[in-house]
Amino acid sequence: MPTPSICVFCGAREGARMAYSAAADELGAALAHEGWRLVYGAGDVGLMGRCARAALEAGGDLLGVIPQHLVGLEATAETGVDTRARRVVTETMHERKKVMFMNCDAIALLPGGGGSLDELFEVLTWRQLGLHTKPVVLIDVDGYWQPLVALLEHVVTEGFAGTDLSGGYITVPDVPAALATLRAALPRRQDDAV
Repeated sequence: MPTPSICVFCGAREGARMAYSAAADELGAALAHEGWRLVYGAGDVGLMGRCARAALEAGGDLLGVIPQHLVGLEATAETGVDTRARRVVTETMHERKKVMFMNCDAIALLPGGGGSLDELFEVLTWRQLGLHTKPVVLIDVDGYWQPLVALLEHVVTEGFAGTDLSGGYITVPDVPAALATLRAALPRRQDDAV
């Protein structure tokens, strides 16, 4: 069985709290220690860059996917992530999301902005439409995703979506809980079997 790949959606900025950066560092290193490949947006900036650097420093395998117009903006030569990770350059943002999704077994969401929300809503919509059953894990660092979770529950309560929307993701408080959720959801490799 191939090594599981986890797509991480997160901010191209570091955000206002140190806890966000710490979670990105922790997640990147943890994915490497699990032997899981990190699939990410190929940027060296923000939480995305932190997660990638932590994974690389821990000996992890990475696949970065970036649209041509962001090369030089999000992926720079100074940090060296782009030179040490396999990278796919796409023509559009939509193609980027598709390539990231097609190359992963699960999705994890750290704090982020509009791009992260766009990525999340696309995979949730695909899941609602029955196009996939991949686990989607929201890592709720310091309660960052609570307003979003409340909005999603409101959408269901008001009749604009069924429980397949709220059942399409799992919210966890931190990286260790995310790892436990992913371990339970992902198929085990034969060499891991008891």
